[in-house]
Amino acid sequence: MKHFLLLPLFLMLMFFLQAQKLTVAQMKAGMEKAPNPVAYVRQVLKKNYKIDSISIVNTTRFLSLADSIAYTGKLGKVYGPVENKYLIQVLGKAPNQFNRISQIFIDTSTFTFRIADSLANSIVQRIKDGTASFEDMASTYSMGGESSTQGDVGWMARGFLVPEIERELPKHKKGEVFKVWSRTGVHILKKTADPKQDAGFVLLLRVIL
Repeated sequence: MKHFLLLPLFLMLMFFLQAQKLTVAQMKAGMEKAPNPVAYVRQVLKKNYKIDSISIVNTTRFLSLADSIAYTGKLGKVYGPVENKYLIQVLGKAPNQFNRISQIFIDTSTFTFRIADSLANSIVQRIKDGTASFEDMASTYSMGGESSTQGDVGWMARGFLVPEIERELPKHKKGEVFKVWSRTGVHILKKTADPKQDAGFVLLLRVIL
């Protein structure tokens, strides 16, 4: 009877010893093959882990390596070691809508409303009559970070743009240049592409080595 009681403990000890001897490559292969990666990490690898929910804000520029892996990574694939500290596995993805815009932002904490509005109207007119390009005007006048990208904001996820901009975008066609006011200033916008569906929400398994 005692032998039967000792058998499960012996098997658990064997799993533990085997996990301790696994290389990183073997761990990654095991996670990718496991029908339940979380259970595999917990019961076989005996590693600490976290499950992260990532919201993709911009598919053109990523805030971190984890965000990049979340968007570009394949389902079930294990990446890393990241910073020699952990492995990352993509567990699931869900879609969101993304908009591609360019922007020239004029901050009303620097200019009065009247001056900002006059400057914005002048910029829009120059772009529309062809005497200046949107890109040149953005590089010269934009007071946001997009001045260094010639106005390009990239593909932005729904829910992460200024609310006034998100409400106005559906009213305009691709290529249109228009103004939108927000509480921080005036945004001169160019709708550079039609909206698209893309991976917007990603579930990651992060395993601490």
